[in-house]
Amino acid sequence: MGALTLWGRFSADVTGAVLALDIAVALVSWLLSPLLLWRPVGVTLVLTVLAALSPTATPAASMGVLQVAQRRPFRPAALVGAAGVAAHVVQGLWQPNRGISFGWWLLLIALGYGAMVGWGALARARRELLASLRERARRAEAEQGRRVAEARMAERTRIAREMHDVLAHRLSLLATYAGALEYRPDAPPEKLSHAAGVVRAGVHQALDELREVILLLRAEDTGEEDRPQPVLDDVPRLVEESRDAGGQVELRDETVGASALPAAAGRAAYRVVQEGLTNARKHAVGRPVRVVLEGRPGARLVVDIRNPLAEDGAGPLAPGSGTGLVGLTERVRLAGGRLDHQAAEGEFRLRAWLPWPA
Repeated sequence: MGALTLWGRFSADVTGAVLALDIAVALVSWLLSPLLLWRPVGVTLVLTVLAALSPTATPAASMGVLQVAQRRPFRPAALVGAAGVAAHVVQGLWQPNRGISFGWWLLLIALGYGAMVGWGALARARRELLASLRERARRAEAEQGRRVAEARMAERTRIAREMHDVLAHRLSLLATYAGALEYRPDAPPEKLSHAAGVVRAGVHQALDELREVILLLRAEDTGEEDRPQPVLDDVPRLVEESRDAGGQVELRDETVGASALPAAAGRAAYRVVQEGLTNARKHAVGRPVRVVLEGRPGARLVVDIRNPLAEDGAGPLAPGSGTGLVGLTERVRLAGGRLDHQAAEGEFRLRAWLPWPA
């Protein structure tokens, strides 16, 4: 573009005044060119005005149009390109190019500016596309990392809940028998032998249940469940175990058609009773526990467990983590029910409401 206009200028007779103007315009345009990095649109418009005065500003003006096309949206770039064409029209009318006809000269100028605007817009679009792809890749990687972290946390929570539900009950029974051995060292040998045998059997049962939990978790990962899980019909056996350990547990089962209870609700109900008995052994040693089951198909299942609070100064038999009720609340919620627990009027009450479709 600059070669075309300069060739036309120096192919004609140039007076001293015109030459001085060309030199001055060239010097000013050369000084303004670095400012294109900070103010491309404004500086380019100034350069186009200078190009209307002298073709020596055409190289700088062309470079400015290219800068605008690469760094600004298409509309302002097209307007700046049109301003450049208009400036050269003024230049051609004021100082005609004798090396080429005005029509061809104007056509070449328009094509040149159009090519610069188009090429700059294409380069800008490609740069923005690459930036967008990099940003999308970064977001996808961050999202994948977040999902992996959430999956790991969910898996840890699930394992912790299963471990607590299964082992806390069994280990609290063992703690009861171990406490009896500690506080009654003078008991008859046959009773000590019986208690030691129960502890040994309980340890083996705890290991078996731990193995079942691990197998269950692996089966859930593969979509297979080979071992049946405890349900509402297994609650009497759970109560009997607590009684054998010396607990005062009263069970009142007023359910009708328990075999029709959904499996998820049955498992949740079993875990509620298990957690209630475990907490009673830990925090209300020697206090009676009352378990009430009510419900029938078409109505909800209600699990109600009550036990008096421990007397002042009576510490728990076994320490608790405080997470059992949190995990139990989530388990009941996943089964479509609701869990409530509170200590009031000298007793602790644990209640669960679970759906029981007709």
